[in-house]
Amino acid sequence: MSGAVGRPVSGGGGQRLLDRYPRAGRRDAVQRHQLLRVRGHSVAWLPPLLLLAAVVGADYVTGPDFRMISWVVLVPGIAAAICGIAGTAAFAVLAPIVYLIADALLPHQYDAGAADLVLAALGGILATLACVVRVRGEEHILRMRDIAETTRRTVLRPLPPGFGGLDHAAVYLAADTDARVGGDFYDIQPGLHGTRVLLGDVQGKGLTAVETAAALLGTFREAGYHEADLRTVAERLETRMIRHRGHYEELGFPDGDRFATAVLLGFPEDAPDAVDVVVLGHEPPLVVGPRGVRPFPDADGLPLGLGELAAAAGPPPVQRVSLAAGETVLMTTDGVTEARDAGGCFYPLATEVARAVAADPRTAEPSRLVAYVRDGTLRHCGGRLADDTTVFAVRRRA
Repeated sequence: MSGAVGRPVSGGGGQRLLDRYPRAGRRDAVQRHQLLRVRGHSVAWLPPLLLLAAVVGADYVTGPDFRMISWVVLVPGIAAAICGIAGTAAFAVLAPIVYLIADALLPHQYDAGAADLVLAALGGILATLACVVRVRGEEHILRMRDIAETTRRTVLRPLPPGFGGLDHAAVYLAADTDARVGGDFYDIQPGLHGTRVLLGDVQGKGLTAVETAAALLGTFREAGYHEADLRTVAERLETRMIRHRGHYEELGFPDGDRFATAVLLGFPEDAPDAVDVVVLGHEPPLVVGPRGVRPFPDADGLPLGLGELAAAAGPPPVQRVSLAAGETVLMTTDGVTEARDAGGCFYPLATEVARAVAADPRTAEPSRLVAYVRDGTLRHCGGRLADDTTVFAVRRRA
């Protein structure tokens, strides 16, 4: 993923777009401080130094009725916000020294007295203490980010290029600015009976949603490898969801109604021009190719965990859809389809993709397609993601 969690996608324009929407791009306080670097060297000391010089210059040109030199107390405060502990301490010492020198060199009628000197010294001490608190908080953020990154790589494992005979690309944007992984999940699993693909969305957010996604992915990786029938894989996922939910109910957690929507694909080896699909309460995928965009057939499958409510036992039957060479299967979670603009209108995914493919057939390539949908979603909602957003595109390798 570019600027977010997930698999990289091509295109520098997408990164610039994420820079415009820092919430979607996961830019935190630690990353913002990296902006105060030039050729690898920190220039965080420059703003407080310029402020110090500006205060002295302003004090020189103002009259005795408007003293400015006492404003040096602001300098350590600015340093505390952007500099390290050592830099802030240096400005905490420098500010009173400059105060003494300026007060001594300026004409006698501009003397300010010892009260402002004590204020400057006390301000420097408080600014240094504030900087210590800030730096420790940023170190905590870095540790938590490392933990979140490890969790992400465990749940959403990196997928090698051409994995399972598929060209693929994915991007994941977490709606929670403090998180790097949520309830969206996806994976590719080559197996004894062809390659299987899964994309899903767990109801709710938080760590319990992440744990549910991890449980379903673990089952998919085993069942997708061994089971000959794609419908059996869906049944295994349904059973895992019920067992996982029951475990949480036994622990007394209020997640007894949790469920997950999912799209399960199978690329059979004996049918290179087709793809099998089971849709479980999810938005049907789109087939995107140089000739246009067409949706998968509607399905009436219920989400994982709610299968007992179906009129017929078990998941819906497997549907086989023709898939020509060069056509890509595009799957998204509701973070895309339910993205709203300022007027409350949903993002017209199929219409926008069809327009893009008509203008440039290369947009159907997985990496280009994922980047286009990502950028279109962010533009449509102005970077205000209401839900975790995943875009996943796969197609057979030529």
